[in-house]
Amino acid sequence: MGTAVDELCALSAVEARRRIGTKELSPVELLEACIARIEQVNPAVNAVTATDFGRAREVARAAEAAVLAGEPLSLLHGLPVGVKDLQDTAGLLTTYGSPIYRDYVPAEDEAMVGRVRAAGGVIFCKTNTPEFGAGANTRNPIWGATGNPFDPMRNVGGSSGGSAAALATGMMPLATGSDTGGSLRIPAAYAGIVGFRPSPGLVPTNARQLGWSSISVPGPMARTVADVCLLLGAQAAFDSDDPFSVPIDGASFARPEEVDLGSLRCAVSADLGFAPIDAAYKATFEAKVGAFGGLFRSCDREVAPDFGEADRCFEVIRAVQFVARHQETYERDPSLLGPNVRANYEQGATMSLSDFAWAHVEQTRIYRRAQRFFEEYDVLITPTVPITPFPWEQLYLAEMNGEPLRTYFHWLALTYGITLTGHPAVSLPCGVDEQGMPFGLQIVGPHKRDAFTLGVAHALERALARHPELSRPLPDLARLGEETPALRSIVTHPPDNSGA
Repeated sequence: MGTAVDELCALSAVEARRRIGTKELSPVELLEACIARIEQVNPAVNAVTATDFGRAREVARAAEAAVLAGEPLSLLHGLPVGVKDLQDTAGLLTTYGSPIYRDYVPAEDEAMVGRVRAAGGVIFCKTNTPEFGAGANTRNPIWGATGNPFDPMRNVGGSSGGSAAALATGMMPLATGSDTGGSLRIPAAYAGIVGFRPSPGLVPTNARQLGWSSISVPGPMARTVADVCLLLGAQAAFDSDDPFSVPIDGASFARPEEVDLGSLRCAVSADLGFAPIDAAYKATFEAKVGAFGGLFRSCDREVAPDFGEADRCFEVIRAVQFVARHQETYERDPSLLGPNVRANYEQGATMSLSDFAWAHVEQTRIYRRAQRFFEEYDVLITPTVPITPFPWEQLYLAEMNGEPLRTYFHWLALTYGITLTGHPAVSLPCGVDEQGMPFGLQIVGPHKRDAFTLGVAHALERALARHPELSRPLPDLARLGEETPALRSIVTHPPDNSGA
């Protein structure tokens, strides 16, 4: 790869935006570097799906002209942004990873995408996702599988796996994602980047069919906490279409809050008291806590809120969303839906109104116990995921430590437990695991304290960067120079138009 491309693709979003504003960097030059990186590396990881390079080049030229004319510049002015393929993009193929939508080109942006465009983001491609976001292994019959940048034959998590892999390999400085049971956080952990699940309503959406359900949220992904904050500054807003949205100043989130770790009471838990975790992975986490725990005023081990019957609770609340989204399709022809989506729908179709009522009562109990917990502690830290990445050919994890798991998504309990509380959570890179793959810390903050939670992550990120064994790992791009055809071997419904 050329030196210029390497240098530009390594820039943080914050630094790239600064250089654009001072006329040191052309938005056109930055976009072309990102396109070159996609052409060079994407065949090896299959992170980017549909592209819109022609229109993006026009937008970048207009952004350059605005800089040269001395016009006021918006928050993301000239920064290339990838958009998860679950989020509608006007004029750009949006498949949701489903054969049903293999040729679907939306007429309008999802509201969050529109805000990113309005803030100057240059939307130039889509990023891969499991079919309808079902599962934490990014693979579907339209685009194939996304490989982990540190080992393309392993999975990169999901459902925002394409965004995570693209960021880790420098294909773009910013990318969007979404999160129900961990879909922003899990791929961030597996790719060695940062993913932030905001409080419901902070990044409002008009795409959620069950508007009063708080478990699914869109959010930002990037390589650093400061870059995540920059994108969040454009995504956060008030939108009356989202019942959880409140009047806020979105731009106030664009820079990390300063937080003194030495003043904080930290709680640490490897399993939240209920989540499965691989024994070797737990040992790795405990060793890392031993290395960074002294940064806090206090660091209490193996304490967490009481999560009650979190597994059953999440299963019910999650299944209801799949019934709402897929009932018509399932009743018409179940074969139109992949195995994960069908499993979710069928699980939900057997549930009763009594199950639904119980789940919401239980979620409320979990939430209220979490509030009492955060009266005693300022921050909770766990591993983001419970095990090193497994091969992408394995659709999901069926057992851990020799014990069978409840469902195909039970291995995600560390993240979906936090989803049930509604608290903001960051996945932050922290060196590598026992197999040399990226390791992520889940940093959970108090209710509605999104800026504070990001501030904690930012302060911890700076502290970890001083220790090579704890800093963000980087993939070996030289090893990704060759295509991995197996990643596309599961494609059975290729789109007629790739958007290229």
